[in-house]
Amino acid sequence: MCVRASFAAAFAAVLLVAPAIAQDVTLVAREGGIVLTGSLQGYDGEFYRIQTSYGLLTVDGQGVLCEGPACPDLAAPRAVIRIVGANDPALALLPPLFRAFAEQRGLIYEDSGLAGFSARILEPESREEIAAITFQPLSLAFATAALEAGDADLKLAFTPELGLVAHGLAMDGLVPIVAPDNPTPEISTVDLAKVLSGEIKNWSAIGGPDMPVVLHALQPEVDMQLALDERLGAPLAASILHPDQQSLANAVAKDPWAIGITGRASTYAARPIPLTDSCGFPLLPTALAVKAEDYPLALPVILLAPKRRLPLLTREFLDFLRTPAAQAVIVATGYIDRSATLAPMTADGLRLINAIQGAGEDITLADLKRLVNLMDGADRLSLTFRFEDGSSTLDAQSRDNLIDLAQLIATGRFRNVRMVLAGFSDGSGIASANLALSVERAAKVAQELAAIAPDLLPGMLPTVEGFGEALPMACDETAIGRHLNRRVELWLVPHFPEPETASDAPSP
Repeated sequence: MCVRASFAAAFAAVLLVAPAIAQDVTLVAREGGIVLTGSLQGYDGEFYRIQTSYGLLTVDGQGVLCEGPACPDLAAPRAVIRIVGANDPALALLPPLFRAFAEQRGLIYEDSGLAGFSARILEPESREEIAAITFQPLSLAFATAALEAGDADLKLAFTPELGLVAHGLAMDGLVPIVAPDNPTPEISTVDLAKVLSGEIKNWSAIGGPDMPVVLHALQPEVDMQLALDERLGAPLAASILHPDQQSLANAVAKDPWAIGITGRASTYAARPIPLTDSCGFPLLPTALAVKAEDYPLALPVILLAPKRRLPLLTREFLDFLRTPAAQAVIVATGYIDRSATLAPMTADGLRLINAIQGAGEDITLADLKRLVNLMDGADRLSLTFRFEDGSSTLDAQSRDNLIDLAQLIATGRFRNVRMVLAGFSDGSGIASANLALSVERAAKVAQELAAIAPDLLPGMLPTVEGFGEALPMACDETAIGRHLNRRVELWLVPHFPEPETASDAPSP
């Protein structure tokens, strides 16, 4: 419950007759007449949290005066930022991000120098501590329990959770790795799934020598392993387990017949083995493919927050993560940043080859010409939109992308271009139905964009096109391939409006 200075009159009458009892603080409305007494639970620089006889209330600090011995120092409230969760990305990302956040604000960042990660942020002149930051590695279930119990403020993870607010941090991609001297040239997604499940036990079954496959994996409680198990629908049939990505990668690099899965940012001495889909299309974990989730094992790195008010400095740090300064730090760590990336459509010949090779009997030459004509001269933005399976609800990554898109439009990023939301479907079913569905999905994204950015004028919103199954990203023979093909892309088409002439200008 949030109580601001403009209390409702009826509520004010109730407060005025409340019995006076000794409490830690008294909050008095600046306009007079309203008094709240209670035990102060916290102050984040903006809002008081106070336990009263009416329950726990949140009160806007601008509307009240605080009286009593427990009133906080309003000049420099100290924030405690407690983070739990996945250890590998936390140790790589959090220290440089908090350092950059402090330096951007003219503050001092000090690492504790202890094992793991803990730090503090200080005022430069007084060296007064204004934030204490700690990280504790915890398994998925224990980290969630810590948030729910109020023992942590943020959780670093790879998958969103119901009841928690997701804040995009970075992107990574799961890649299969082998030893540098393993002679196997590539592996398909289908064969990889069979290796990970234990169905394939010899390298000869996937184009390698007649040697047994030695499968390495992370320990089952590690967050990245849980994310991989969720993708596969079952735990890995691994014979050798590791506590972290570095030990896994280094062990795989020493054994020519070993294979494992790790993050794109954490291959260390091992060699990523190229991944293809079941039809032989290469699936490359490029920055654009991972950002757009065209790569089937793209993995978002996110911070999860409980649905309660966080300290002001914590909220400012979450806002900082969307800035170019934060994105530059993320790239320097080896992870993939979340900033929007442009790529010329015509430079991606592989997609055009897929379009021609994968075109079914229902895809006509006219369909392909319409597609190519729009692609000619256009750029693709990495912001791509997909929906939850069997639903018209955008998935968590796409909702984050929508917020980024609204901000880019509002800042005038897309001058002299026409934005096009291009919808695509998989190839199952009738082509005409798939075409209609692709248009419907693109229109849904445009509708969601208008809803979250009501200040955008209609002329600032993207137009909608649909191409059905005409531009597959992968083969439709697998569930992964069909999922990749169901998407809405954002294309930027050059558009230079004719300048107004004197006759076009409105008369005075």
